[in-house]
Amino acid sequence: MKRSPLAILFLTVLLDLVGFGIVLPLLPTYAKDLGASPFMIGLITAIYSFMQFIFAPLWGKLSDHIGRRPVMLTSIFMASVSYLFFAHATTVFLLVLSRGLSGIGSANIAAAQAYITDVTDSKNRSRAMGILGAAFGLGFVIGPLLGGTLKTNFGIEMVGYVASGLIGINFILAFFFLLETNRDATTIRQAFNALTDSSKRPQLHSLQEKAIIYFNGVREAVSNPPVALLMSSNFIYTLGIVNMQIAAILLWKEYFNATEQQTGYLFAYVGIVTALVQAGLLGKLNKKFKERPLYLWGNAVTFIGVFFIPFIPSTSLFSLGLVILLFYALGTSLVYPINISMLSLYSYKQKQGQILGYNQSINALARILGPFSGSILYGIYPQIPFIVAGVLTVIGTIISLGLFRYNIDALDRQTEQPGESPDG
Repeated sequence: MKRSPLAILFLTVLLDLVGFGIVLPLLPTYAKDLGASPFMIGLITAIYSFMQFIFAPLWGKLSDHIGRRPVMLTSIFMASVSYLFFAHATTVFLLVLSRGLSGIGSANIAAAQAYITDVTDSKNRSRAMGILGAAFGLGFVIGPLLGGTLKTNFGIEMVGYVASGLIGINFILAFFFLLETNRDATTIRQAFNALTDSSKRPQLHSLQEKAIIYFNGVREAVSNPPVALLMSSNFIYTLGIVNMQIAAILLWKEYFNATEQQTGYLFAYVGIVTALVQAGLLGKLNKKFKERPLYLWGNAVTFIGVFFIPFIPSTSLFSLGLVILLFYALGTSLVYPINISMLSLYSYKQKQGQILGYNQSINALARILGPFSGSILYGIYPQIPFIVAGVLTVIGTIISLGLFRYNIDALDRQTEQPGESPDG
């Protein structure tokens, strides 16, 4: 396994998530200060995930054609610029624009995942995906703490400048140290020549035609049964998790009387456990138990971590509550990286970036819907979002059982056709 590319990828995702974590807790109050209505506040929160939903498969597909490196560099640069817009977002429109541009830039996760499939074999892939996942956990530990400190002491402008500066440093490091790994990629010049050559210029499509092309691509991807199982499981699981997360913030404040600082500690606790498991334990667990059993247990363990949160005594948030959240952190630490790892193993190698992009797009769709469902269900009855999240993890557990029908032992394939089962 090549350590240098993985180190750069780890830094890329970490700094993206630090930037996201710096800004996210400040968005609602900042938007309100700018005169945003409740609907606009929801839009500002959701547009980041919406842009990821649209652009993750596009970045992934583009990385299959012109290479991982140019896609990563372009998207990192866009993310850095987006936070400069945020630093100067004195109107609601500019704030929406900055978050949309940030979502486009941060949609490079599919290309990063495809990069990992290029530099790892099947035995090391889960561990590599776990290292990437650890960046998510660390980003959500560092980001909110740093954002709150910067906002309190230096103002909202400095929040944007620091986020932009961190990602700018990342761009410089990636420019000098991130190597191209997609051997089938054409050069940028070849791609440009193809676009400027009238005989090779692709036909421009209407919005309806683009939608048809997009969903045809999804249909082709899910024609492979294990890929369909993993994508559907990813959507259901993520919807349950995000649904619960939104409700948990409200519950901790209203039922457990937790302060915003204490809520930050809880998120940091989950982030630390997630980072430790994914960076230090996932590779060893995978060697001992293999992907499918771990994926099954990850879904099952998450049920405990989401379903029982509203039923613990109001005085036990930092005792019994931490135990429940430990199950939540362990479950998510297993499910997300193993989902990506197995998806790459089951995918046609020349279309891994595209398929991983569709999977990330589905994940983003769940992150768009989850906040709305979580807040609405919480308003009906505070326990409902957690019950729904628990039910969804049970469904995910049942879906994961279906993966045992498909063999993934010793897979590091090069030539399967799309839709071909590993058994075939």
